Amino acid sequence: MIESLYQHYLRNPKISTDTRKIEEGSLFFALKGPNFDANKFADEALNKGAALCIVDDKSVVKDDRYFLVDDALVALQDLARHHRKQLTIPIIGLTGSNGKTTSKELLACVLRQKFNVFATKGNLNNHIGVALSMLSINSNHEIAVIEMGANFVGDIAFLCTISSPTHGYITNIGKAHLEGFGGIEGVIRGKSELYHHLIKHDGVVWINSTNEILSNMAKRFKNPLFYPKKGDYYHCEFISADPNVLFKAENGEEVQTNLIGSYNFENIATALCIGKYFDVPATDANKAIADYIPENNRSQVIKKGSNTIILDAYNANPTSMAKALENLNLINAENKVAILGDMKELGEDSEKEHKAIGDLLNEYQIKKVYLCGELIKATQQQADHAKHYQSVQELIDELKANPITNSTVLIKASRSIGLERVLEAF
Repeated sequence: MIESLYQHYLRNPKISTDTRKIEEGSLFFALKGPNFDANKFADEALNKGAALCIVDDKSVVKDDRYFLVDDALVALQDLARHHRKQLTIPIIGLTGSNGKTTSKELLACVLRQKFNVFATKGNLNNHIGVALSMLSINSNHEIAVIEMGANFVGDIAFLCTISSPTHGYITNIGKAHLEGFGGIEGVIRGKSELYHHLIKHDGVVWINSTNEILSNMAKRFKNPLFYPKKGDYYHCEFISADPNVLFKAENGEEVQTNLIGSYNFENIATALCIGKYFDVPATDANKAIADYIPENNRSQVIKKGSNTIILDAYNANPTSMAKALENLNLINAENKVAILGDMKELGEDSEKEHKAIGDLLNEYQIKKVYLCGELIKATQQQADHAKHYQSVQELIDELKANPITNSTVLIKASRSIGLERVLEAF
């Protein structure tokens, strides 16, 4: 069945899963979800230009433009696995608790100085996204960078069966998705599944030598490639982040970036280390890092009137929140403001972790703090100088009535809060 479907794919190598975004001549996979069944939209997909509909509901089949399978999602994943077997290029797999997408984008920018690179679009890093990514790789690509995300133990192992990376790295391991993983030990087990795959298949691994957890795991590998310490395979030095990262590359160049926060130095070092491995000229790699501009609410620096705003509202967990506050504390600015929202998916650790953020706020003496959301109310128990607002709109109304001026402002929360909306108040 998969071989037959693969022949259709070779004739029409575009995949669609959403009738609102149908590409002419694509294969439409009728996926199911808790609140939808795309089998019902197969006719619409064909009318909009799909060449073939892969469905798992026999009742919608009308002619040979419908390809009946037992499960459309499984068929998509199996098709991706089959396509992967035909590929001979390096496939770099990456995962981690924080920085996955930024790291992936930086790495792609570096590798593009020498190669035709495929890299995961946006954060399509789950059981559907990784399959779609693999099926987007064509004969023109010379190397691929595949981001893999996880909420539970076993997720990365499963995604490795689809992407089968030949090379890989973990950005870091921190307190993310604690609810699904069942605590930090579960996070470590889940993320290290990428290492298990690379060991089993004699893959190449790059390891951040400054990360204690990852360095300990390195003992499992015969020839791990370390960065960024002196004496490692790749060495570079952090200089400052006020707020943008300035660093000294291995070839001695000092590179000013558009990335804020010392925590982004490890993402930069990773990209340069891998660039070195694939013989990207050092000056070209450094320029790629210098020219990279973050977007999509990730570590963006925005000027609004007399304020400098650090917008980092794409995601938040205890580790990334602590690093963002540490960075704000280190910035040389007279007036600092933190606007923080809920950190999601922490399960039974939620109250404890939100309170811990309050302790940090007291330690760093950030005088103006605005909290938004139900969960982060626990932060106020520790940092009683912080003001709490139940909704983003309430916070916007407050900021419009009492404007912030001449300040450096951090905006950070889990994506579902939509905290980036407070920008309208500036």
